[in-house]
Amino acid sequence: MNATLTPPGARLAVLASGRGSHLRHLYKACNQGILDAQICLVVSNNIRSSAWRFAASEGLPHWFCDTRHDAKDSAVDAALAACLLEHRIDWVITAGYLKKIGPSTLAAFPNKIINIHPALLPNYGGAGMYGQNVHRAVLAANERQSGATVHYVTAHYDEGAIIAQNHVTITQGMTPDSLAEAILKIEHPLLVHALQGLLTHHD
Repeated sequence: MNATLTPPGARLAVLASGRGSHLRHLYKACNQGILDAQICLVVSNNIRSSAWRFAASEGLPHWFCDTRHDAKDSAVDAALAACLLEHRIDWVITAGYLKKIGPSTLAAFPNKIINIHPALLPNYGGAGMYGQNVHRAVLAANERQSGATVHYVTAHYDEGAIIAQNHVTITQGMTPDSLAEAILKIEHPLLVHALQGLLTHHD
């Protein structure tokens, strides 16, 4: 008698503009059964990014979102929403995706779009606060700790409800690079843990 096939779990889309370390980690967590999900779409606005190359190398469906200055924001937003719906996506994860999510996409996926930010929100968020800009600001303020935050995506940068956080202690002599490295080590498991908690809660 044939064994019953296990349901594939939630259908994820990962939006990434850069190196794709979160994409790789999520993909591994799905394959290992840590996440009850599968990555069904990778979206990037940078076809030279490592995230794009990884999606192609693993045979993951991937779509280029043209966010250049001559591309109209409303058209980009509508196209993204249509692509996500076409792929029957359940949850959208923005991980190093350097564009604001528009109203059409937000409306199509209410409380189903999450982001990970390399600081302890509500501090050090907002427009322009990404990557090294965040870590430089944290160090310039002589903070004793920083960390990572998983939160819902809304119409305003980094202002959605917080889902999960974890922190790192800032030690003397830390640079933006070393702080970024320390935070990345907690970002990966934090995102997986937070996402699995959401998937379980929404079953």
